[in-house]
Amino acid sequence: MSRHQPFVIRGGLVATPGDEAVRHADILVMDGVIAEIGAPGFEVSDGVAEMDASDRLIIPGLVNAHTHSHLAIAKGVSRSWTLELHLHNGPWTGGGQRFEDRYLLAQASAAEMLLKGCTACYDLVLELPAPTPEGMFATAAGFADAGMRAVIAPMMADRTFWRAIPGLRNALPKELRATVDSITLATKDVSLAACERMLEDWPFDRSVVRPALAPTIPLHCSDDFWTGCRDLAEKHGVGMQAHLAESKVQAVAGAASYGRSLTAHLDSLGVLGSHFTAAHGVWLDRHDLDILARRGACVAHNPSSNFRLGSGIADVPAMRSAGICVGIGSDACSCSDHQNLFETMRLASYLSRTASHEPNDWLTPRDVFGMATRGSARALGLQDVTGDIRPGLAADLVLLDLASVNFTPLNDALYQLVFAEEGRSVDRVMVGGRVVVEGGELVTIDYPELRRKLNNRAKAIFEANAPRKAALAALEPFVKQYCIGLAQGHRQVDIGGLGDE
Repeated sequence: MSRHQPFVIRGGLVATPGDEAVRHADILVMDGVIAEIGAPGFEVSDGVAEMDASDRLIIPGLVNAHTHSHLAIAKGVSRSWTLELHLHNGPWTGGGQRFEDRYLLAQASAAEMLLKGCTACYDLVLELPAPTPEGMFATAAGFADAGMRAVIAPMMADRTFWRAIPGLRNALPKELRATVDSITLATKDVSLAACERMLEDWPFDRSVVRPALAPTIPLHCSDDFWTGCRDLAEKHGVGMQAHLAESKVQAVAGAASYGRSLTAHLDSLGVLGSHFTAAHGVWLDRHDLDILARRGACVAHNPSSNFRLGSGIADVPAMRSAGICVGIGSDACSCSDHQNLFETMRLASYLSRTASHEPNDWLTPRDVFGMATRGSARALGLQDVTGDIRPGLAADLVLLDLASVNFTPLNDALYQLVFAEEGRSVDRVMVGGRVVVEGGELVTIDYPELRRKLNNRAKAIFEANAPRKAALAALEPFVKQYCIGLAQGHRQVDIGGLGDE
């Protein structure tokens, strides 16, 4: 079947976030776009090919609202780390990478997501000491060649973790501070200039792979950096994503440093808007939710990493009640160990049950299915391209085998999709009508060769990073003690210590 040849998908059971129940329907695809959805057997023109979807559940491609492809190398490396210990160890878990690793790690991320029914993602990519257009282009090419949609955003800051948390650097033993002082970031002017070049020279079809900006965490970026990113995003009409109120340490330090919440501070800088996605939002209060709703911002909910890092449970029902669009993300392989939105959908539904004894308050399978499709597509700014099955949207479709154990017996396809499926039933995946997974196997990526390269690079990178790993391990007890004290209110924040400058 030619990529551009019209075809009709026959005999499938279709689940969309907009329908109350799954239904049998046929789908006509022309030029990679859904042209018509009709009753089984509806007539089509001569020359239209047929794709048999008997005994298949058809869903929109899932959309990952928050991930980091540069950490595809770091599965299984995280120990019993809070977010702060995860950031402390970041220079060895995600550092030491070469330019050519960008493409490899994007392909690795795409491989896992496509095999698990995800067809688009928001990828926040770290390059040290500053982003480069070439590095972002290599990441984008990795996703484009895999046949996957992506929003590529350089993750950047002008303060390191140890200088961003007020007083932390000065709490470290003097004889050990050289370890963190040797880790530096580029100035805001250098990073913003690189982003300007990236945005001006972006060579890819933006309906497939588009750029964005990702100033990483409020305290990690000076106010001038934030306003510079704001102006650059407005000038080029691109989105922004940042980690917001992910941990209690961030919330406490932010309130002490700014005299208001992190959300209120970003709002005072004019950063928030319909183009902005807040990742995590575990420690947002009602006032914060009102601000985000009023500005039309989105939230990327990451239940796996929130749980893995002990950051807390985001109040997603309250976000939705406030009128905020919520998407679902996997986060990085270093802090969730997977790129599986089936797992995150299920966990999102389960965790909502801890906040209320009233079952009507819980997130239903339909709620989280809508978050992982329509909601995440909106967070990516791709709501007019993907995230649903309806005429005019791209044919980003996933066909799941209803003969698998997860759907046997078939009682409620949507409930079983969220509560029983983990990705093993994915049979076929298409992006823009192009088949990228067939029979549960990648079509666009040579997986054995990818696996060989990734294993070799992981070994080489972690061997090279071993001295830095050891040096940071010596500091870990002090970082842990300081941050625990901060979170528990046993330590006063030295506002003058912001940046330790």
